[in-house]
Amino acid sequence: MVQTPIKILTLDEFLKLPETKPASEFINGEIIQKPMPQGKHSTVQLDLGSNINLALKPQRIARAYSELRCTFGGRSIVPDIAVFTWKRIPRDENGEVANTFAIPPDWTIEILSPEQSQTKVVRNILHCLSHGTQMGWLIDPAEKLVFVYFNDQRILLFELETDSLPVPAFAESFNLTVGELFSWLNE
Repeated sequence: MVQTPIKILTLDEFLKLPETKPASEFINGEIIQKPMPQGKHSTVQLDLGSNINLALKPQRIARAYSELRCTFGGRSIVPDIAVFTWKRIPRDENGEVANTFAIPPDWTIEILSPEQSQTKVVRNILHCLSHGTQMGWLIDPAEKLVFVYFNDQRILLFELETDSLPVPAFAESFNLTVGELFSWLNE
């Protein structure tokens, strides 16, 4: 039996492919399509991103982006929310936000979807941290808890409604408890 060798795709070849909906990521030579967001995921994603922007954008501290492709360190990932400090936001020749972000976010936030592999999501957070991201959050709406990944590789779990969630130093003006985060699911 003759086997046809499988062509391995490079990162550059992946980036030339048309975008998919939901987005596909390039991780360790594999193309992995993210699951379609559902109600809880979308609610938390939109409300969290909006609240981060309300707290940080007017003072030009940072900006949160939803479903933004970030390509760095041999991977191309699409965090649910990627937060960049103002001075690190890539700009084009006109000073406008660039279309391509070839750097890791300063803060990466993932929201676990039903049937999504927590391991793959954690690997993306750890990849970000190993390339300079200051903090990662993994939000699990089904369990109503948040894992916080620090750049020194510590991981803490927050699950009590009164738990105040840690944020990167640049985002200290943004305050949120676990209870407030998940209360958005009731609105």
